[in-house]
Amino acid sequence: MCIFEKKQSGLRNLLRKFHEDSGNSLLELALILGFFGSPLLIGTAQLAILIYDSIEISNAAHAAAMYGMRSLTYASQTSQMVTAAQSEAVDFGTSLIVTPTTYYACSSAVGGTQYTGTNAQSNASTACTGGTNHPLEFVQVIAKESVTPVLHFKGLPATITLTGSSVMEVEE
Repeated sequence: MCIFEKKQSGLRNLLRKFHEDSGNSLLELALILGFFGSPLLIGTAQLAILIYDSIEISNAAHAAAMYGMRSLTYASQTSQMVTAAQSEAVDFGTSLIVTPTTYYACSSAVGGTQYTGTNAQSNASTACTGGTNHPLEFVQVIAKESVTPVLHFKGLPATITLTGSSVMEVEE
């Protein structure tokens, strides 16, 4: 048997294997994963980035509220609360929009009326009547940032505004 005949018989065996159905399911799986797997992987990665950013913004709001809740003096230092939030959200820094506010509420109805403004404490003291009902001061911090996703998909917004908030009672 000469070399040419060996090559020809090897070629026949190879062609015969291509006509068998044993590798079709593997080929179909590879094609399906190529078409559907990549977009799912990219979408999952994009969602993970957005969730991470959302957690970071919520933690920034919490850090600012933690700063303000330590005492009445700290609760009035809004610029330091903003700095604390922006320091916590290192990925956003000074572009993070932080809005700290203080308000008073009655101890018997914490979720009720909120008293804000220059006369907030006196208004709350007047409204909070009864033996155990007294005004409590709260710090509320809202942190916002507009995030542009790495990939833009048709039908989804080009930017997404993520918001985090935290409310804490000021210690006396």
